[in-house]
Amino acid sequence: MMRAMRPNLIFILADDLGGADLGCYGGHMSAGVSPVLDRMAAEGMKFERGYSNSAVCSPTRFAAITGRWQYRLRGAAEEPLGRLAGDKLLGLPPEHPTLPSLLAGAGYATALFGKWHLGYPPQFGPRKSGYSSFFGVHSGAADYFSHRVAGKHDLWDNETEVFEEGYLTDLISQRAVNFLRERQAGQPFLMSVHYTAPHWPWETREDRAESLRIGDAIRHADGGSLATYRKMIHHMDEGIGWILAELEAQGLAEETLVVFTSDNGGERFSDNWPFSGGKMDLTEGGIRVPLIARWPGRIAPASVSATPAITMDWAATMLAAAGVAPDPEHPLDGIDLAPLFADPAWNPGRDLGWRMKHRSQAALLRGSMKYLRVDGHEYLFDVATDPRERANLALRQPEVLATLRQAWTDWDRGLPPIPVDAGVILATTEQDFPRATH
Repeated sequence: MMRAMRPNLIFILADDLGGADLGCYGGHMSAGVSPVLDRMAAEGMKFERGYSNSAVCSPTRFAAITGRWQYRLRGAAEEPLGRLAGDKLLGLPPEHPTLPSLLAGAGYATALFGKWHLGYPPQFGPRKSGYSSFFGVHSGAADYFSHRVAGKHDLWDNETEVFEEGYLTDLISQRAVNFLRERQAGQPFLMSVHYTAPHWPWETREDRAESLRIGDAIRHADGGSLATYRKMIHHMDEGIGWILAELEAQGLAEETLVVFTSDNGGERFSDNWPFSGGKMDLTEGGIRVPLIARWPGRIAPASVSATPAITMDWAATMLAAAGVAPDPEHPLDGIDLAPLFADPAWNPGRDLGWRMKHRSQAALLRGSMKYLRVDGHEYLFDVATDPRERANLALRQPEVLATLRQAWTDWDRGLPPIPVDAGVILATTEQDFPRATH
């Protein structure tokens, strides 16, 4: 049964943001980079153990929109999803229930501004999977000025290709603000704001000349800097400030749950300290991400939780907050995090699992103990006392290693296997395991 007063829901997703890239997470060089998000953490809850469902883009997005392990869907095995992989045409099946489709069925307005990356039209797309409005890119990245990727222009307003001048991060932010201004009064909404920032290409608002220099070669290994990267985060932070200011102007802040996180750990210029590794790794640097939630009146200011939470939990949390039941044929794997809002120490005591074809990686987290397998090598870490994953306890605690190995095997057997023809697209940063980004 739906509540008389249903909350508004905003889910903001950054792209390739490192675990310590925000000031509120204590990064070495993050001072002044993210004042809006830092304030949002002070006004709400900061998660010290926020996890992404994957160490790479599309799989996490499958989990976020379905509330289920991404491995249940074929497209999530591509790591990340390409336009075409051989003769395979892959994406989020339109018939699969999603957070926006379930909420739309319950009377919510639903909109996505930013990055989709869950399959290409005409077979797939945001408006086939529950969003009533869409503005953004279908692919995994695009130039911030030309809005091109792989030689093709990729900026869309619903199903119409549009050629708008402007810096992509700002266009996304402004469309989100416009949605809030133009919405139907009294109708609850789900607004997903999926930035491409701070994903490459490394361009700030002042870098139109860099955009012209690199052309379609947006994975430019000869560009970028720490200063550029930090400014890209700051531009995104400013846009989030515009969104939160519009909520305040309309008197909607008290009745709106706002969540901010990243799709995976950071890449070339990111600050993942103290974690090892980054994007494409199942070490903490690849899956430990900033996670902030604000809901005045429901979440106490300056709350901090050390309970592990993962991307797919927010679909379950938002559906529960809206009083909307999940589809019984597609039960959720994520959990409702509402108990944490009242008690930041609440802990459901569950295991979290990961797997990747890239480097044959596997991981399982139980409490503070983490089982990790990479290229056939096994590790056991206590990530509470050793967040850098440097002290391999596998020989000291063989019983724990065996228990967690078996737990991962049992979890894995409950999911479809990774298809043998699944492709792997490597990240731009390639170093030996375990690599440190700090």
